[in-house]
Amino acid sequence: MFKQALSMQLSKKYIIQGSLFLVTFLLIYFIVDSLNMSYSEMRETYGVMLVVTNIALNIIMSLLSALLMNFSTAMVEIKGKEGKSTNFGFLSVLFGILTYGCTSCVIAFFASIGIAFSVIALPLAGLPYKLISLILIVIGLFWMSKEIEKPCQIQ
Repeated sequence: MFKQALSMQLSKKYIIQGSLFLVTFLLIYFIVDSLNMSYSEMRETYGVMLVVTNIALNIIMSLLSALLMNFSTAMVEIKGKEGKSTNFGFLSVLFGILTYGCTSCVIAFFASIGIAFSVIALPLAGLPYKLISLILIVIGLFWMSKEIEKPCQIQ
């Protein structure tokens, strides 16, 4: 069934849907980066390699998240149910916003729901947290592929 889900990704519907997801995720990741630290400030503080790494990770994470969403749609078409691993893409975005987003935004968000704490400075403009987000997306893709392959259970 996974081969069927892969072949579905080449249809016009999935290409358009994937492109929209890609643009949406790119927008989210670049906004979160700019709220954390501008690329020019990041370049001055940490060097151009960190900027290039952050931009490359944004593109990779956006592509993988879009693929995860497309696989979820394919699974609904193939099996008639949504996979549990679909939430990993959302979890990754939420994790990114809450950890390497701008400190004042995170503190204000948590304060509005009754949680008060102090946030420590994040190393390398939040790069370690972006890598954890990438790992969450990869786990989601792996899990989704296993869910697609699992035979349907008739109830």
